[in-house]
Amino acid sequence: MNAVPARMRSYHVDSGAGIDGLTLREHPVPVPGPGQVLVAVRAVSPSYRDLLVLGGRYVLPVRPDVVPVAEGAGEVVALGPGVGTVRLGDRVMATLFPSWQDGPFGPQHLPQLGGTLDGLLTEYALLDEHGLVPVPAHLSCAEAATLPCVAVTAWNALTGDGGLRPGQTVVTQGSGGVSLFALQLARALGARVVATTGGPAKAARLTALGADLVVDRRAEPDWSAAVRAATGGTGADRVVDVVGRLDESVRAVTLGGHVAMVGFLSETAPPIDARGLFASGAVLRPVAVGSRAQFRELCQVVEEHRIRPVIDRVFPFERAADAFRHHASGAAFGKVVIELVPD
Repeated sequence: MNAVPARMRSYHVDSGAGIDGLTLREHPVPVPGPGQVLVAVRAVSPSYRDLLVLGGRYVLPVRPDVVPVAEGAGEVVALGPGVGTVRLGDRVMATLFPSWQDGPFGPQHLPQLGGTLDGLLTEYALLDEHGLVPVPAHLSCAEAATLPCVAVTAWNALTGDGGLRPGQTVVTQGSGGVSLFALQLARALGARVVATTGGPAKAARLTALGADLVVDRRAEPDWSAAVRAATGGTGADRVVDVVGRLDESVRAVTLGGHVAMVGFLSETAPPIDARGLFASGAVLRPVAVGSRAQFRELCQVVEEHRIRPVIDRVFPFERAADAFRHHASGAAFGKVVIELVPD
């Protein structure tokens, strides 16, 4: 472990300034206070949430001149007074909502990295010891950087309502981070996975990742009918909806099925047919990341099943803006990573 320097570099941005508003500045390395840990950030991974922050469209408050990005991993290099849960040299990941330890989310947990709190697009981050989770032993920091937001969201979507059971059918949508983690985790939990996508090249990659069936939306625009046909007419037990076309997801689930609403890709999602929703008996549950306890559960499964995140491309710290642009293009299959220090 190298000595901590006196100065560091961080990216800063105002919400709404866009990717071009990212500015790299140098300033002193902070000293951890009681209960705080200084982490040398090794890698971060932008998510759709971070694009919303930069675009001024995030639903939660964002402070001016914030250090963006909530997903990252690094090494503990300094401890504040009273810290007892981590040690120097530990590899750790940060939780998006540091105070959300367990149980339901509430307004008391709103402070969040890359929003009202500085995030991880920085060489050194000052973090609360109780907002950290150990990196699974088999993962590099670049791989671990992809877990805190999208993988936890996928885990919550699959298990946060009581849990996915072996033999059930899950539908995932597309090839973004949440969907690929949902595919991998659902398979690890013994579920059957039907993945939707938009073309044969991605279909082949989804099959290689373990999807039992891939529905190409270009060839079969009515993908919900294809899901019902593949399940003998009953429908899937669960849909992890990252698109926001909830009317289609409701048609794809079985009677009393579960639709985890992770997000939507357009500013105006289509309306839901109340009559159809009532008739389906489906449960609609908005999902926004998860607690630290859920993060730790996720990591146990990731480690037990040796799951490795799907990384599309790695950019150096100095090209952070290019990493955001690549992520925003929608061309990535899996996660985009910004690496500060290779493992």
